[in-house]
Amino acid sequence: MAAAARRLGLRAVCVGPGPAGSESRGWARSAAVRCGSSVAEAPATKAEDDSFLQWFLLLIPATAFGLGTWQVQRRKWKLKLIAELESRVTAEPVPLPADPMELKNMEYRPVKVRGHFDHSRELYMMPRTMVDPAREAREAGRISSSTESGAYVVTPFHCTDLGVTILVNRGFVPKKKVNPETRQKGQVEGEVDLVGMVRLTETRKPFVPENNPERNHWHYRDLEAMARITGADPVFIDADFQSTVPGGPIGGQTRVTLRNEHMQYIVTWYGLCAATSYLWFKKFLRRTPGM
Repeated sequence: MAAAARRLGLRAVCVGPGPAGSESRGWARSAAVRCGSSVAEAPATKAEDDSFLQWFLLLIPATAFGLGTWQVQRRKWKLKLIAELESRVTAEPVPLPADPMELKNMEYRPVKVRGHFDHSRELYMMPRTMVDPAREAREAGRISSSTESGAYVVTPFHCTDLGVTILVNRGFVPKKKVNPETRQKGQVEGEVDLVGMVRLTETRKPFVPENNPERNHWHYRDLEAMARITGADPVFIDADFQSTVPGGPIGGQTRVTLRNEHMQYIVTWYGLCAATSYLWFKKFLRRTPGM
C-alpha cells in the first residue's frame, strides 16, 4: 500500500491538479509527458558530464607518454653529445689556429702553443676550488668536503709563432698564494711549450656576481673584457696538468661534465603514464557494459 501510495503521490506531483472533465484527461497526459521528460534529462546530463571527464582525464597519461618519448629522444641526443665531447677532449693536440673564428667550434679541443708569459698582468678568477678527480671520487656522497678555496691564475701568453698574445689559465692556487709575491718560484720565465684546452667566453649565470675588474676579481670568463684589460686577444686556453711547475699554479683545471639524467625522467614519465592509464581504465572502461 505504501508503495502504491508513493507511486500515486509521484503521479500527483507530476500531474498535479487540472481541469475537470474530458479536458482533464488530455491535460494529465501532457503533464505526464513533461514530467517524464524532465526525469530523463538528469541521466542524460550526467552521462554527458562523465563523457567529458573521461576524455579530459585521458590527457594525463597521453601527455605523460609524450613527455617520456621526448626524453628518449633527448637521451639519444645527449649520449651523442657526450661521445663527441669525449672524442674531442682525448684528441691529440693541434697547433693553435691563426684564425680566431676557427676556435668557435673547438671548445675543449687540446691545442699547443709556444711562447712566454707576462706575469705583470695576471688576472684572478675567484673563488674557485681545485679540480681533483681522485679526491672528488673519494669524497663522493659526503655532506662536507675538504676542498680549499682559492683562485685560477690567468696570465697573458705571447705566442712566438703566431705573433699574438692569448690568455692562459695556468691553474689553481690557494687563497694564501694568490699574491704572486708568495709564489715567485712558480713564475715561469723564458720560452715554454704549452698544451691546453680551448675555452670560450661565458655568459653570467643567475646569482653569479658581476666581474670586478677594478679589484681583479673575475667570477666568470668574459673574454672581451679580459682582453681589454690585458691587451691580449680574446683567446683563452686552460693549461693542462703537465704545465704545473713547483711553487706555481696547479694546471689541468678543466672540468668537463655533461649532466645526463634523462633516464630518470624517462622512468618517471612512463611510470606516471602507466599508473594513470590503469586508474583511467579502472574508473571508466571496467564499468562500461560489455567490458
